[in-house]
Amino acid sequence: MTFDQQWIEYDFNPFILFSVGGKIVSLNTEAQYLLGAVEPSAIYKIATTYASSSFGFKTTFLELEFGRFKFFGITVGYEDEEQIGIRLYQLPSFQFTKQKPEGKLVNVYTLIDLCISSNSIGTQTHFVKELDPTIPEIRLQTELFIKLLNKIYVAMAGNPKVTTRLFFRVGEHIKFEGEKYSLFSIEISAENIQRRYFPEIAHLSEENNLFTDIKERRITINVPMIVS
Repeated sequence: MTFDQQWIEYDFNPFILFSVGGKIVSLNTEAQYLLGAVEPSAIYKIATTYASSSFGFKTTFLELEFGRFKFFGITVGYEDEEQIGIRLYQLPSFQFTKQKPEGKLVNVYTLIDLCISSNSIGTQTHFVKELDPTIPEIRLQTELFIKLLNKIYVAMAGNPKVTTRLFFRVGEHIKFEGEKYSLFSIEISAENIQRRYFPEIAHLSEENNLFTDIKERRITINVPMIVS
């Protein structure tokens, strides 16, 4: 691999080169992670849609989101009818802004049950759980993590139903100190979320060294599978 090729390979921004018809010719490391969250055909369609009307390169600023990946723009280029390339400009995400979570090995199901139990006292809210049963014990700072979960449930107080999902993020990984870890997510959703709690939730996420995605009707905590 030449020096200029290494710059593409280790770029923070995904790069994919397609042949005519959408077959992948080459891609860099970050693009491999991206394709764990979206089909190549979807990226190829974006490339052909935003390509210049004549040979050359065209940069377009737009918002794209695939799982945990968020982008603010793309550059599409081609110099013949055989191949077309696309680079997606990525917003900074949690794998670059967080330290490796520390703490003791804990059972995440126990922590979820504990928080739901304490937040269900004296309320008519129906708490629904959709939990993947295969998550092993993982390393977390128990006290801080419970504070984060509790604050999310407090933000959803008063809803007739609050749903908690626990699931693997298939094909997605995070790197700490050169080691790659799988991810799982805890997604808590309700019809109405009290926005005044958003800053506190974001602060507690920082204290846990976790990335929490806050949306209008759901809050998702993304957790690395650190099992040793």
